[in-house]
Amino acid sequence: MQRHLNIADRLRSSAEIVPHQRAVVFPEGRDRERRVTYTQLTFTQLDREADCIARGLIRMGVRPGDRLAMFVPPSLESIALTFGVFRSGAVCTMIDPGMGRVNVFRCLDHCEPNGFIAIPVVQLIRRLKFRRFGNARLNVIVGPTKRRFGCPSYTGLVRAGADTSIDLPQTKSTDRAAIIFTSGSTGPPKGVSYEHGMFDGQVDLIRDRFGIQPGEVDLPGFPLFALFNVAMQVTTVIPDMDPTRPASVNPVRILEAINDNGVTQAFGSPALWNTVGRYCQEHGIRLPTLRRILSAGAPVPNHVLQRMTAALPDAADIFTPYGATECLPVAAIGGRQVLSETAEQTASGAGTCVGTVFAQMEVRIIAVTFETIAEISDARECAQGEIGEIIVKGPVATREYFCRPDATALAKIADRNGFWHRMGDTGYLDDQGRLWFCGRKAHIVFASDGPLFSVRCEAIFNQHPRIYRCALVGTGERGKQAPAIVAEPEAGHYPESETDLARLRVELLALGAANDLTKNIKRILFHRSLPVDTRHNVKINREALAAWAENR
Repeated sequence: MQRHLNIADRLRSSAEIVPHQRAVVFPEGRDRERRVTYTQLTFTQLDREADCIARGLIRMGVRPGDRLAMFVPPSLESIALTFGVFRSGAVCTMIDPGMGRVNVFRCLDHCEPNGFIAIPVVQLIRRLKFRRFGNARLNVIVGPTKRRFGCPSYTGLVRAGADTSIDLPQTKSTDRAAIIFTSGSTGPPKGVSYEHGMFDGQVDLIRDRFGIQPGEVDLPGFPLFALFNVAMQVTTVIPDMDPTRPASVNPVRILEAINDNGVTQAFGSPALWNTVGRYCQEHGIRLPTLRRILSAGAPVPNHVLQRMTAALPDAADIFTPYGATECLPVAAIGGRQVLSETAEQTASGAGTCVGTVFAQMEVRIIAVTFETIAEISDARECAQGEIGEIIVKGPVATREYFCRPDATALAKIADRNGFWHRMGDTGYLDDQGRLWFCGRKAHIVFASDGPLFSVRCEAIFNQHPRIYRCALVGTGERGKQAPAIVAEPEAGHYPESETDLARLRVELLALGAANDLTKNIKRILFHRSLPVDTRHNVKINREALAAWAENR
């Protein structure tokens, strides 16, 4: 049902409830004593700035539905701009610059933005590529520069908006608010259409499931989570890190921000917490202010859960929400529960338990197929414990990919009461109603003796103390694929001689032979650093590895 709604209304409400609370805190630099200096905006200041931005955009010609590509690093300005774009009725187009030049241009070509809100170097590229981006006439430059590239600055936009009383448009819950591109870890990135009502639903589901309270302080390692904080009256402390390279984060700076600001919640990819957890373990560091950590983007290894729970107070936990750009959140489980109840099963090949399903969300498991499913009645539902394809229904499931009817048709299943989203993942439901993840559908190896699921098989070999992570790949035609494990040893433990390589290979083959799931995997390859996605630095690019294995 349609209703009048703009996700920026949640900022307005927060400003009314807690006007003087810090909304956003940014590490601006360091003083003479090398202490971090912070700048900030209260909820009232952020709300006013977003209002000025929205009116400034409308004054310069932005209309509801216009697509504005955002290329602004996490900052006070980036959050104000995002809410300003929402409030103007325009569509905030978010493309991860870390996905690489080719993919970024491919995404821009696909969405054809009406304008760029971007740092100087991006505006320069836009001007140089003026034939490619001829439709982009509504531009704002953000950041210090002597060149204006024929467009207003952030400061000029805010001032222009403050000088006008233009009415703001009224949007509906089903109006498009954003286009967010997938990471492209299993194919070309696709633009996911987000509606205002979907963002609104995400806020409520996340807040209620994890008991997040107004007045808390969050450190989001993934910029989008800052938008949820504003809607929950939670202070956002922007971390001093490159959000496109979470695996390379400096743990000292993360811990410094947590301690300086009394952070109660932190969000980041498993790669980020792997780095921070190792540092905490090596230096005996505990994090007394934290109530919860959230980690998403890929299965969180048990060693990461062990290190982080050891650093947390007894009442705190690290939670691992499961979902995707197209549908988030779906399910979640706490790290302490994983370590005490499901870790042993995961190690023996049961898959990764991602927990119980969120309220208002519904999950089914259907027989795996790579074909379009027009109606839910055309799908065969799997029995309890049977591995199949995960499909999801609920208020945060997105309806479509932007201008990609082919991809939308493959990913959605019609139902008389709505639709189901196909997650592209495999898994099953156990007798306690918990969801288990077994790997991406695209990563199934179809061997002659049956299908092999990546996450189940890899867990067997990951038990070796010298192996950091590994990937299952298949070579050859489907149904007759030859399975192989590509292993990445722990840092500093890569075998440097043929004798050491042979010895480690024998040890890994023995691990595989001892389990029925992996006893027929006879090929072990070694890789110094497995290719991973740019957004979370943890999703292994098995497609690239399969091609690499073919050549080997």
